[in-house]
Amino acid sequence: MIIQIYAFTVIAEAVKAAEMGVDHIGFVAGDYNLVPGELSFSQARALRDALPAHTTAVALTMATDPEEILRMAEAVNPDIIHISTDVEDVPETVMADLKAKLPAKMRLMKALPVGGEETFNLAERFAPVCDVFLLDTKVVDMPGVGATGHIHDWSISRRIVDEFNVPVILAGGLTSVNVREAITEVQPWGVDSNTHTNQPGDNVKKDLDRIAAFIAAVKGREVVQ
Repeated sequence: MIIQIYAFTVIAEAVKAAEMGVDHIGFVAGDYNLVPGELSFSQARALRDALPAHTTAVALTMATDPEEILRMAEAVNPDIIHISTDVEDVPETVMADLKAKLPAKMRLMKALPVGGEETFNLAERFAPVCDVFLLDTKVVDMPGVGATGHIHDWSISRRIVDEFNVPVILAGGLTSVNVREAITEVQPWGVDSNTHTNQPGDNVKKDLDRIAAFIAAVKGREVVQ
């Protein structure tokens, strides 16, 4: 089970989390004043380069211009580019163009908002141009998809896991308390946490104790103090 944690801003914390067992270290690449935890390309590259070799670096972008996304890819060199803008801001035609221009080793992950039947239409549209789906929660008046701290209908996520041949990372309100239930119900390839592995009341600073508890819950073991 892949464990993905967002959104690191401090290199030492990102490295520690990777050493603790976080597989995908997520960070926001691009300082656009849109979401918490944004890093400049140079800051993101420094964090990416500091990670242990076995770690997957995941760069979240809020850019909608494909040329800007390609510029970020070249500057930061992530393993996965996470397209987290509202779905239609980077449609499947643009995703296809990005895949054609990016290095073959660099994967594309699209954040899909989980709602009703429309979620399946989105999955069908984007499956041919995505290496990974991130199934997350959309809240009105928040930019992009995700980082809301709210869960969604896991039964819909499970149907997407079952019906599409794209690895799914489940996100949206996952905590050390509910993540085992989520894994059992959805059977995703991976699970993601952002809000609930931050320090309480802070939307940027990570909490290594909460991260440790999340890892332990995913792996079904006690937290080692």
